Amino acid sequence: MTVMAMTAVARETVFALRRQIAKIEGTLPERLAAPAGTRPDARADTDASGIAPERTPEITILRRGVAVASPDAFLRTGVERLDTALSGGLPKAALSEIHGLETRDAGAVAGFALSLTSLILRQEPHLPVLWIGTSEIFREAGFPYARGLHGLFGIEPEQLLFSEAPKLVDALWIAEEAARMTALAAVILEIRGCPQRLDLTATRRLHARAQNAGRPVLLLRQAGEAEPTAAPVRLIVSAAPSASRDTIAGPLAGSIGRPAFTVSIGKSRTALPGQFTLEWNPNEHAFEERTENPVAVVPASGRRTHPAPASGAVLAFPTVGSFAAGDQPSRPQRPAHISPRRAG
Repeated sequence: MTVMAMTAVARETVFALRRQIAKIEGTLPERLAAPAGTRPDARADTDASGIAPERTPEITILRRGVAVASPDAFLRTGVERLDTALSGGLPKAALSEIHGLETRDAGAVAGFALSLTSLILRQEPHLPVLWIGTSEIFREAGFPYARGLHGLFGIEPEQLLFSEAPKLVDALWIAEEAARMTALAAVILEIRGCPQRLDLTATRRLHARAQNAGRPVLLLRQAGEAEPTAAPVRLIVSAAPSASRDTIAGPLAGSIGRPAFTVSIGKSRTALPGQFTLEWNPNEHAFEERTENPVAVVPASGRRTHPAPASGAVLAFPTVGSFAAGDQPSRPQRPAHISPRRAG
């Protein structure tokens, strides 16, 4: 009986660890039916000697995916393919990462985050969003423009609060304290690069506090490579070429249409890879997936009426320094880079 008691304690310890891991990863444990030949009340059955007969233990299986979470637990982007790849969308009560691999992607990352903020405020219209960053990141990427917030995303200036911290340690402290508050619709933390202080332990604290508060925390990383974090979802965002503006007569040639983003899934609960081109509709305040070919990033010159003719025959010319004897160029024809250097 001592061995059976130790086995039961060990099994309960394993189950408790699995539940804790599921809580950290943002999943829910699911208890499935017992295997054939096992009844839920097996522990209550005893023989005449008072010893329970050997039976197959009940199994608890942890599954990942939308089957174990309600649809309300996710922030849907409205793009069916992207939401399906993310198992329902971005988790509301969790830490989510949005990466820009280069500094020039800072505007696209901020615009994508503001688009998500618009979707969040549609569900929580009476709560503000707190955007936290260091002085360095705000000097590099700037602040969102108030009139642009209202015109493109439908966000009122008073709905978006900013906190500028002198150092990263201060920004992390503010983010951890804000992540536990239910008076905020969401918390956005913007950092630059891959600082050592933002390690796995720091992201676990942010993720745990987001889960307890039931609010999303968005980690914007500018010019940084992907590192191990506790966030269940990581999206890599960059700017996409804008399509031509649509009119009643059709696309207007040479015009600039809606803001567009290239979104790649770097990490998700289901680990489904994918890349999507999303357009933000400023009138409907919603994402739309674009599947047709976009316009060229650099358009053709407006002064040229015809394209350049195709190249003709390819001729081989001798390289510098390979002239035959008697064919040396005169001094005025010598290339400048092989002239003797000026002394003194």
